[in-house]
Amino acid sequence: MGLLSKKDAKLITDPLADNNPITIQVLGICSALAITAELKASLVMGIAVLFVLSVGNVVISLMRNIIPSKIRIIVQLIVVAALVIIVDQVLKAFAFELSKTLSVFIGLIITNCIIMGRFEAFALANKPWQSFLDGIGNALGYAVILVIVGFFRELLGSGTLFGIPVLGDPIGSPETGPTGVYAFGYENNGFMLMPPMALIIVGLIIWVQRSRNKNLIED
Repeated sequence: MGLLSKKDAKLITDPLADNNPITIQVLGICSALAITAELKASLVMGIAVLFVLSVGNVVISLMRNIIPSKIRIIVQLIVVAALVIIVDQVLKAFAFELSKTLSVFIGLIITNCIIMGRFEAFALANKPWQSFLDGIGNALGYAVILVIVGFFRELLGSGTLFGIPVLGDPIGSPETGPTGVYAFGYENNGFMLMPPMALIIVGLIIWVQRSRNKNLIED
């Protein structure tokens, strides 16, 4: 038997597609709208949630038999808050400009429905290893959507990826003028940088996903 049984592997693969926390469970939408104008911010937010959810799930699972039922939500909030503080301090120490871009949204991971939902629905009822895999799977499912949305918003809205121009130079030099696709009259779509466009892209992803899997429509 490999490291992962078939059942364990589904804890990682299901949230990537058929049970995605954003497109199927409709959780964590706020950050998908707010911070996906830049691909780097989308990726870092995904990594932050990956750390908080996977480690948090393990901690809650280890404590599941000693947490009094009446204060379990408070305990969960303390655990996730401690992990978010770690993420916030690491970003401020090693990526200060990016931490300013993400600003309050790192702190709002504390109230992310995906994290509290997995603590309550899975970690409190399962062993640490399965809880860790569940955290990895749901965080990756969340991150994949953020990266897809961030890719298209930055590419079409700014003509860059990770801040690097990939479509050419819209201004160019006095001799050559605009380069790349801008030489053919293309202009960056400023609407792509506005939050409503993120919602439209998420809607398109949901449409593609449900078109490929008719069972999701029935559910």
